[in-house]
Amino acid sequence: MTPDTVGPLSRPVAVERALKAGQEVVVEASPEEREALARDFGLPAIHSLVGRYRFSGSLHRLQVTGTVEAAIAQTCVVTLEPFDSTVREEVDVDFSAPDAFAGTPAEDAEIPDPIVNGRVDLGSLTAEFLALGLDPYPRKPGVAFEPPPGDEPENPFAGLKNLKDEA
Repeated sequence: MTPDTVGPLSRPVAVERALKAGQEVVVEASPEEREALARDFGLPAIHSLVGRYRFSGSLHRLQVTGTVEAAIAQTCVVTLEPFDSTVREEVDVDFSAPDAFAGTPAEDAEIPDPIVNGRVDLGSLTAEFLALGLDPYPRKPGVAFEPPPGDEPENPFAGLKNLKDEA
């Protein structure tokens, strides 16, 4: 997501204020935000979504640590039934002023996320870490994929064997 793009969950936080306060910053998604994120992520529902963060560093070089926790509903890839599950992701992200690495060899390397106008968007960070924590192939607890009986997978070399037998 580019700094100009704001998703359904946005909580810009002033870096200076957060550093001075030295307290945990909590981002809790509203029902409307959770509904929009569920649509974006293809989930039946997001029941709760909370990010808890701590700031350390300076106005030009910032480290954000914390956790993102969510109670969600997912669709089982085997039974296609919805089921409830949880997501918990550890967060450890570095931010820097956009021009902090200008003109240096580090400019081409992976650089930290930008601090834009003295702010970082903890809402976007919360949504990003929720997305990272989602199982791409969720299965309802206790469900395993069983191929239908009698369906032997065709050997990919069966056609070559037939050609060899004809020769």
